[in-house]
Amino acid sequence: MQVLAGGGLRWDVESACAVCGFALAACGGDMPDARRRQMLAEHGPTRLEVSGPSTQDGVTVMRVVRAELGVDLAGAKAVARRVLNGGYSGTYPEVELLARALRACGINASAVRPEGLDAELWRATPRGQGGGQNERLG
Repeated sequence: MQVLAGGGLRWDVESACAVCGFALAACGGDMPDARRRQMLAEHGPTRLEVSGPSTQDGVTVMRVVRAELGVDLAGAKAVARRVLNGGYSGTYPEVELLARALRACGINASAVRPEGLDAELWRATPRGQGGGQNERLG
């Protein structure tokens, strides 16, 4: 599972043996590539859609991408181009985190899940309003 927690992404996985009861749990900040690929295979990629006049020059999008993803200027330019062209995708929590940052800067942004997937998500109280709880998003 991957969640938005404290304004960032966290992941965890748990497993238990049905025979002996031994349980194992792993978690962290950066999701291992194998886990990420598993999530994408199970839930499908989520696309980021942006619209509105504030996306015309792409500068704001590039600034947000650079700040949120921690990429260099060339990387931010390449990712911003994908965002503006509708080609940016990832896990639902990854895309929703970037969409929230874009919306905070006045850009209409939405995380769009593939059709046919269960849309039931856990929602938390917005940060700053007694929040700090985790959100299960995908």
